[in-house]
Amino acid sequence: MINNPKRLRSVLAARFSALGDVAMTIPVLYSVCACYPDVRFTMVTRSSMTPIFINRPDNLQVVGIDLERYKGVTGLWRLFSELRRQYRFDGFVDLHDVLRTRLLRIFCHLHRIPVAVINKGRKGKRALTRGANKILLPLVSSRARYRQAFHAIGLPVESRFEGLYSHLGEKADASDFAAITPPKRSGEHWIGIAPFAKHKGKIYPLELMEKVIKEITSDPRNRIFLFGAGGYERGILAEWEEQYPGAISLASQRYGFPAELALMSWLDVMVSMDSANMHLASLVATPVVSIWGATHPYCGFKGWRQGESDIIQLPMTCRPCSVFGNKPCFRGDYYCLHGIPPQLIISRVNAHLHPGENFSGASKK
Repeated sequence: MINNPKRLRSVLAARFSALGDVAMTIPVLYSVCACYPDVRFTMVTRSSMTPIFINRPDNLQVVGIDLERYKGVTGLWRLFSELRRQYRFDGFVDLHDVLRTRLLRIFCHLHRIPVAVINKGRKGKRALTRGANKILLPLVSSRARYRQAFHAIGLPVESRFEGLYSHLGEKADASDFAAITPPKRSGEHWIGIAPFAKHKGKIYPLELMEKVIKEITSDPRNRIFLFGAGGYERGILAEWEEQYPGAISLASQRYGFPAELALMSWLDVMVSMDSANMHLASLVATPVVSIWGATHPYCGFKGWRQGESDIIQLPMTCRPCSVFGNKPCFRGDYYCLHGIPPQLIISRVNAHLHPGENFSGASKK
């Protein structure tokens, strides 16, 4: 156990959204729990986020809440009172820094409970994403910002996280994803593809992604698992599943995060946008070929232990134009995504499926 000068015994942390940002807290939360086994940690997040915290440390409690039940100042005061009564926390780490968590910090101050808050680096992100006089320098990662917040409350964090299945490279039991597919056969390659993101500026054109899927499924040894949600995404993935043998859509049913994470641990590689699935696959130590358009890894959202050679992006002076991909394209054509050739993605996937072979020329086709 590392020195705990403030003698904290019960620490509350909060991050309510988005899924990818909550996923990025896991390496830090699991590490701080390992560093301070005598401290009880409580993570408060949205109820929909709690299933990703699998195999959590014994001294970590994850509490899911419905924010609709705690609206306004009075609602958040009620939330604070309930959490304080149940968990008796003597420290609060704000990993979000939004209006809700700022109010929770105020309530902590009123009760003389020590607080620490994430430094989101908003000024640096504005300089990185503005159209003129852009400062294209890498910023501190979100995980490092989470660690800094724990350090500020008196709990320095050593990195002790090796993956959601305990050790780096360890996989889930095949029975955990039996509802999705039988176990992996000898000689099979399993590839995950997560083609969607919340905002247009982060989505590789679907007609180009379909070319990637067509090429990968042309090898009968390859099986593709398509990750997505309901509605429009489900329809697109269902079409691809029907059209390309070896493609399986996970959007057709609600398997849940534990089953999907278990499956991800068996993938040879995941292809993902700058989205939650990039982070989820990283947490189970699966290599991720990530595709970046309006956003940029310099903003601090690269996946945990993601290889630099697996980051696919175009060297355009207008990138990044947005931290989250939610702003209109400066050029109006999203060439940062449309200009990425499918063969470049295929070559990076093949580099994982067939290590040692030369695929460097593939991107020139």
